[in-house]
Amino acid sequence: MTGCIVLYNNEKKILLDCISSFINSEIISKLYLIDNSPTYKLRNISNDPRIEYIHNPSNPGFGAAHNMAINKSINEGVDFHFVINPDVSFDSNVIQEMVNYMKLNEDVGMMMPQILNFDGTVQNLPKLLPTPFSILMRKLKRPKFIYDSFINRYELRNVPEDLIYEAPILSGCFTLFNLKALKKVGGYDDKFFMYFEDWDLSRRMNKSFKTVYFPKVFVYHGYESGANKHRLLFKIFIKSAIYYFNKWGWFFDKERELVNKKTLNQFK
Repeated sequence: MTGCIVLYNNEKKILLDCISSFINSEIISKLYLIDNSPTYKLRNISNDPRIEYIHNPSNPGFGAAHNMAINKSINEGVDFHFVINPDVSFDSNVIQEMVNYMKLNEDVGMMMPQILNFDGTVQNLPKLLPTPFSILMRKLKRPKFIYDSFINRYELRNVPEDLIYEAPILSGCFTLFNLKALKKVGGYDDKFFMYFEDWDLSRRMNKSFKTVYFPKVFVYHGYESGANKHRLLFKIFIKSAIYYFNKWGWFFDKERELVNKKTLNQFK
């Protein structure tokens, strides 16, 4: 059992909370820290022997950095691997329960737990496959009478909170992968520097394996929504969105319609 956190000039206290949450689980064999920061200031963040620190100052992006750890884990014959954001914290039982579920359900290639804000409110991260309209509406949030019905459907907000189900889009902030499945569908697409790489991988995984939302356990996540606050991140977001829709289809995407219909049919 392995995991990876990609770093970039992170605040040490928040990062230590994340590292401690993960390595507190006894079934963890290795945690990779792929540091895309320009300096070595995070190099000695922990002296736990299960941690392997890799400095990666060329900063190829979120997905490309995670692929380094994923490939190492695959080559070492590891069965399961976690992708973790550095601003996540959780109880040690989360790891064990997610792994147990995946062991019992070999057709699951990818899964995520319930994600909470630090105040305990739910982050609505499982989604239907997006259209360009979906992206626009999530940014504008108006007109309200259209937005409310749209967001409830798109983010599956009316599904019972404790229900385990398949969602074609899972967030990359905390993800468990079956590495045999991941080896088959391929890792993150390196052409996404940041944003949409998890959506793209979810969609590819969902073609051949189940992508499961597992709200029986939860983690806390400091959701930043950086693209709404910083001009550079917003530009990266737009570039990734264009690449995503160029890859999968803008307005004509039959597969998207079929997958979304199948997802919603679970709840009838």
